Amino acid sequence: MVDDDSLPALRFGPQVCGALDHPAGGGSREWLVADGTGGYATGTVAGLRTRRYHGLLVVAGPDGSRTMGLTALDAALTLSSGAEVKLATHEWESGAHAPAGHRYLERFELVGGLPRWRWRIGEVVLERELAMLHGSPSLAVVHRLVSAPSAVTLSLTALVAWRPADEIRRAGDPPRVTQVADGVTVEDAFRLAGPGWRSRGEWWQGAFLREEMARGLPATEDLWCAGGFTTTLAPGEVAEVSAWAGDLSRRPPRATVVLGVARRRARAVVAAAKPTDRTDALLALAADQFVVKGPDVIAGYPWHGTWTRDSMASYEGLFLGTGRAVEGAALLHRQAGKIAGRRVDDVLAPEEGVDGPLWFVHAVDRHVHATGDTHLASELLGTLDAVIAGYEGPEHTFRAEVDPADNLLAIGHADAAATWMNARRDGLPVTPRDGKPVELNALWVNALSAVARLRERCGADAADLWSRHDLAHRSFGKRFGAPTGWLYDVVDAPPGAYPLGGDEHHDDPVLRPNQLFAYALPYAPIDPAEPRAVRAVGAALLTSLGLRSLAPSEYGYRGSYGGPEPDRDEAYHQGTVWPHLIGAYVDACRSAGLPSTGLLTGLETHLEEWGLGSISEVADGDAPHQAGGCPFSARSVAELIRARARLSR
Repeated sequence: MVDDDSLPALRFGPQVCGALDHPAGGGSREWLVADGTGGYATGTVAGLRTRRYHGLLVVAGPDGSRTMGLTALDAALTLSSGAEVKLATHEWESGAHAPAGHRYLERFELVGGLPRWRWRIGEVVLERELAMLHGSPSLAVVHRLVSAPSAVTLSLTALVAWRPADEIRRAGDPPRVTQVADGVTVEDAFRLAGPGWRSRGEWWQGAFLREEMARGLPATEDLWCAGGFTTTLAPGEVAEVSAWAGDLSRRPPRATVVLGVARRRARAVVAAAKPTDRTDALLALAADQFVVKGPDVIAGYPWHGTWTRDSMASYEGLFLGTGRAVEGAALLHRQAGKIAGRRVDDVLAPEEGVDGPLWFVHAVDRHVHATGDTHLASELLGTLDAVIAGYEGPEHTFRAEVDPADNLLAIGHADAAATWMNARRDGLPVTPRDGKPVELNALWVNALSAVARLRERCGADAADLWSRHDLAHRSFGKRFGAPTGWLYDVVDAPPGAYPLGGDEHHDDPVLRPNQLFAYALPYAPIDPAEPRAVRAVGAALLTSLGLRSLAPSEYGYRGSYGGPEPDRDEAYHQGTVWPHLIGAYVDACRSAGLPSTGLLTGLETHLEEWGLGSISEVADGDAPHQAGGCPFSARSVAELIRARARLSR
């Protein structure tokens, strides 16, 4: 457990580690180690489990599901005096913290993305470090006795499960645990190995999960104590525990070896990104967490999956901004196959939306622009043409249809929640955007230009595309300019679709950030020479952690994101801050010639505040903008990477 000065580190002392109830304390700051398959280990600095998702071995299935395996590995020391000191921390529905091992935490570190805890009991100092074997559901946990007057006994109690990661377990039929050499198997699904296993077998009832309560969800669960490992350690000695799924007969490398492999891989990830400072290095490691084998992109941890919109909108930052263009090209081929196989009668998941294919076009264009890879462009040209055709004609495969009168895209009432503002309550859209949404049409105009340019680059004819682009470009300029000085959020909205819409088709001038894409995209449909609209967006929506999804002065604004799911759905796009929007705002400011210095300071600082080394999915619209949603968000990280690169040019 030697420090590696070549890797970026985050460090916290006992005042943070020991604070369970402070919003910036060790009970609120979370860490994540991803295994490159969609599985992970995650928890809090203090060691307190606050979510149903917190565990040390969460295994990804081939269908994208995740299953909780090793819930916790509770450490305790028996000193030479015979006194036992428990180092784990649990909270119970009674309100008690027992044990309360966070009181002994001297330091927590995240070095190269790998967590390390250091407990001190007088002269006795114990460290724990963990890593996962990349590309495999395999966990390595190493304890080292750093100092002690004499040998101590280390006990590690294993709390196990085999349940869906987004569910909780109640006492009843316990997991099936079978003892094998140097450990056990659980449900024949995963295996634990370490020194001196002793079976136990009992329910610990009433564990309290405070973040679940805050989200209005069931907040207590029961934990199965399967047994534990016991060994004697002299100063300088280590104890290793491994946990893995898959082929249980094939033991992974020793835990200390896995740690070394993980450190070397972290150095390679950072080096490939060519960082200019510590923040660049942290962001490169953060981006790596979301890229999984396939390749594919996890939209956010601990509960989001893989979605076309998020993976393609994150592409430029996650891949081109971190030196992963070769891997990125493989992802684009993979996405092309998914898009080619999509049918008009496919069920449209809210997370996918009508704009995913347009973000795919954008990602291919940016890849070719950055790498000069015309061979890739030629290979994907058929899919790019199919995307454009998929929005035209009677089938409009992607659930948005070109209006032949102006060549702009319109979505109907059935898909009113099919943009990125996709929250529903009681089955109805919270933020209906049927009609012609501004960002969807900015992406459409951008895509027509991008495909035309790529066709020309590949030696193909693009005259028809340019003709359609020119019509859509002119129509956009005529239709979206609002008398307020900014752009309409939706034009040609159907009767009754919006709070102030009345009984006729109308244009909605509500002040939202969606219009930024009309200025920010590479082939933006609006000339930003007049910065009035961008100034209006910044004045009303800009915060230290990104942009609000609705101006506070607008009807329906919600300044707090939290509480039960219906309340969260109401607030999701009605004022909640989205960090990923900072990328479009930076682009719009640069295009409009507006100042952009200091726009990223709050988000760069946020790397040390909540999801450690990463950026949250959302935050409250009202100050101080408490973070919410997924603590680790792919698009938030990707757009901060891209925005930093944009500002450095």
